[in-house]
Amino acid sequence: MAGYESHLWFEFALAIVGAAAVLSGLLFVAMSINIERIMGIVTLPTRGAGTLVLFVIPLLIGTWILIPEQSSMMLGVELVATGLLGGGLLLRLNRPSKRAEQETWGVWLLGSYVPSIVVALLAVLGGITLIADRGGGLYWVAPAVVIALLTGLAGAWVMLVEILREDPHWEF
Repeated sequence: MAGYESHLWFEFALAIVGAAAVLSGLLFVAMSINIERIMGIVTLPTRGAGTLVLFVIPLLIGTWILIPEQSSMMLGVELVATGLLGGGLLLRLNRPSKRAEQETWGVWLLGSYVPSIVVALLAVLGGITLIADRGGGLYWVAPAVVIALLTGLAGAWVMLVEILREDPHWEF
């Protein structure tokens, strides 16, 4: 029943907290280096904020797991709250009106919108099953973390590299 015993997830949580913190720092560096270009393109500040949320969700998930001797019920509530709040923010930031002209609808849908929904749903599902003590527990948060970090990396790539191209290709 490892999915319901947070102490067994200590190393996983430690790794994701470290990775999410480093990637958040990378994003801040990328945005500060390219701040004039980012502010000059109306959709990029929002994309940067969405990327930051994608890094903060795993950071919070890992932090909640690392709290010593916390009940499964409380951890489940924290995961549900993180999924709902983070997902709500992501859906607001990634709404269709914020899609960049350089992105096709398919790229926007698969690269921003769907990952936002999936990350939120997996975190909420992990919390609910942890509270119920059946259905997978923390095993649901592992794919949420991976999807959030990979999608966030794509957003950071845009902030660091793609906006410097003469003809940007924002297919991430």
